[in-house]
Amino acid sequence: MKKSTPKTMTGIFSITSLALAITACNDIDTHIQNTSTAKTTSNSRTTDAFSNEQIITPLMNFNDSSVQSWLKHSDTNTSIIKTDQATKLAIDFSSKGNISELKITPSKAWDLSTYKNYNVALHVENTANTSIQLYLSIENKNGELQSRSVSLPANYNGTVYFPLDGVEANTNTGMWGGAPPWETKDRLLVWRSWRDDGGDFSKITAINLFTIGILEDKSVLIDNIRLRENPKTDPNWMVNIIDKYGQYTNQTNALTIKSDEQLKQLANKELSDLAKSTGMANRSRFGGYANGPKLKATGYFRTEKVDGKWWMVDPEGYLFFSHGPANVRMANLTTITGVDFKDDSVRMRSNDEITPEDSMGIIEISDDARKSRFITSKLRNNMFQWLPDYSNPLSEHYSYRRSTHKGPVAHGETYSFYRANLQRRYGEKSPKSYIDKWHDVTLKRMKDWGFTSFGNWVDPAFYDKESVPYFANGWIIGDFKTLSGHTNHWGLMPDFYDPEFKKRAEITIDAIAKNIKASPWCIGIFIDNEKSWGERQGSVEKRYGIILDALSKNAKKSPAKHAFAKYLKQKYSSINALNEAWQSDITSWNELNNGVTFTTFSNAQIADISKMLEMLGEQYFKVVNGTLAKKLPNHLYMGARMANWGMPDEIIKASVKYSDVLSFNIYEEGMQDNYWQFLEDVDLPVVIGEFHIGTATDSGLFNPGIVHAANQADRASMYKKYMQSVLSKPYMVGAHWFQYVDEPVSGRAFDGENANIGFVTTADVPYPEMVNAVKEVTSTMYEKRYNK
Repeated sequence: MKKSTPKTMTGIFSITSLALAITACNDIDTHIQNTSTAKTTSNSRTTDAFSNEQIITPLMNFNDSSVQSWLKHSDTNTSIIKTDQATKLAIDFSSKGNISELKITPSKAWDLSTYKNYNVALHVENTANTSIQLYLSIENKNGELQSRSVSLPANYNGTVYFPLDGVEANTNTGMWGGAPPWETKDRLLVWRSWRDDGGDFSKITAINLFTIGILEDKSVLIDNIRLRENPKTDPNWMVNIIDKYGQYTNQTNALTIKSDEQLKQLANKELSDLAKSTGMANRSRFGGYANGPKLKATGYFRTEKVDGKWWMVDPEGYLFFSHGPANVRMANLTTITGVDFKDDSVRMRSNDEITPEDSMGIIEISDDARKSRFITSKLRNNMFQWLPDYSNPLSEHYSYRRSTHKGPVAHGETYSFYRANLQRRYGEKSPKSYIDKWHDVTLKRMKDWGFTSFGNWVDPAFYDKESVPYFANGWIIGDFKTLSGHTNHWGLMPDFYDPEFKKRAEITIDAIAKNIKASPWCIGIFIDNEKSWGERQGSVEKRYGIILDALSKNAKKSPAKHAFAKYLKQKYSSINALNEAWQSDITSWNELNNGVTFTTFSNAQIADISKMLEMLGEQYFKVVNGTLAKKLPNHLYMGARMANWGMPDEIIKASVKYSDVLSFNIYEEGMQDNYWQFLEDVDLPVVIGEFHIGTATDSGLFNPGIVHAANQADRASMYKKYMQSVLSKPYMVGAHWFQYVDEPVSGRAFDGENANIGFVTTADVPYPEMVNAVKEVTSTMYEKRYNK
């Protein structure tokens, strides 16, 4: 029986002359008229869309002396520079502040409510001989923010902009960074991460200009901050922008693939070069420093302080520094096709699952389910020049997401161009033999490039290879009670006092132990990632949101609330004593048990809430560490993988008691000496669980990632500076780059991330600038760190 057929290059399912209507929160299939299925090329968009820009209104004039009173400094300095052409504001950003910020707050909010279809633009000069990632956020009366950033090359002089209203601003494409809406020399500011989740920004109360985690002082000149009209919407803006290799059709570069033959030629050339490689000199069997001191060998990885510096020690007793890519797997490299199925069986799930949605591999859809196929998002489906028929051999790279974290499509069919390119690149001598070849090539690259380990989220198929050390990982998911913080980045926080959480932890860690098989090649275990513990600074609500949520619950229904109520009853002799300390009016312990909320906070109350957050953290680490100690006693527990936005002092304090190694995901230019100084006092070894640097200028991707470079050469240079900042710290024992492969140009299925953060492209072609930079670092890192 003939199978139902997706869109092909002949446009079987393309829709011509279709006006797509926008909806507020659903699939925004959107204000774009698909007038042609022909490929849109850069040659057809050569006129600068802003060559005759239409200014709606200036937002500020630096000739006005009153503007000086609008400026609020945080680790910044400003001055007015007058030239014959313009009056400019010079802003100096200091590397001594983690966030160096200038806040511009007008005496009266900018009211944009009467305007339509506009973008915010400003003229910027980078006065340094190095690039700068300049952040710009706008703020409304409710304190809500929209944050964007742009990388400006050394000595850049031009206009940067972002759409704030109109089709280009409001269309949710399901991508972290969208396709450039217009052809222009002006630079587009891209979202800090995901698109905003709401908020009315028709009135702007502040504009904030800032840097994050810079390693050296930076400076810019700004002027001509203005509101201007959007150019006419390009009818082909989101049409046929992804080619058969998963590449952006409107931009080519040195690594762009144009044929299967070219892909195979590149593969053969690389395979030949890898066959000649002998890897890095002076490495032990496990990648340790063979020319260093021989310490006690335990048969497993451990940590030790040597001459005032923390190190890992490999199973044979050699000094070891863990450096390599994280996320070396294909589980989250699929992209939403805009297709879904009416057959609900494809969305079935079980409470016994231990693998999160974004960590699942290819999920096959039955022929019967495919009969119920329909287009759920015309916008998404029209993005692709080509998707294979279900009868095509490359159709085995279709999969399904039962739920997504962000984006306009809640669930639907996905496709992996990366897997398809591996099949094209290496062929298929036996079923899925290209996957085996990918494992082999990846291991050879790791050796040739000088990496010493995989980071988190490595394909378990590498576990038994006994070639490159790795970290195992697991997520504790299940049907347990939860808590809600002020901001829940990746989801609600589990209630760690719930016995169901402990049960699920044991199930997860049992599965990890079964996969590891007590292998000495496993360095340690990561459990969970970037939990929303709360912010390190800010309001009580931002810092302690999960505790305030717990206090608002009924103690009979919330194990965490029960534990906190018990703590308060033990500390205070009576409800009156509690009220006196908290300056509250709780009538009885029974009212406290039923749930209480607060709008003001005394110092004593904040101290108690802080203690409860530490208690919550300790409960988490007790459960995880205790279970790991029973199931995997010979492997390191790598801590909580805390993000900058979720590492309160209370949780760091709790983690120190139970972790063998602390882990932080640090998406900055590097590790600033001042900001991370506290880790010297903690006196535990530390690993960076994630960092990366990317660019959208010459990569063919729409988003650089979290840390931006000006181009591939700058990206490589910034990587080397980042690693220098890590290797110079006496407490650092590793740094893991996120991730091995670029994310899909059209956005990974789970949340739309689509950044240039890989060492290889979506066609599995290595970036030469990055590979050369890695070899430069790894060939000398042991000698420099040990002998320094």
